Amino acid sequence: MVEKFSEPELTALRTELLQGVSDFREAAELMQMFLVGRGYGVSPEEARNAALRAEVDGCSIEAIQRELETIAFVN
Repeated sequence: MVEKFSEPELTALRTELLQGVSDFREAAELMQMFLVGRGYGVSPEEARNAALRAEVDGCSIEAIQRELETIAFVN
């Protein structure tokens, strides 16, 4: 089953990613915190890769959702 995060959650994360980070490492940390806060595990290396891919894809809501689904795992 694929987790679908709510539009408001993803919009808030996107806003933080666009306004509050200076590089992909900080973006990866935000993505990790987002997932951990919702009970998921995530590899730091996978989060860095996902942050880079989301950035390349224009940091759209869809790109963020896709990357979160890719890296999240159940603890």
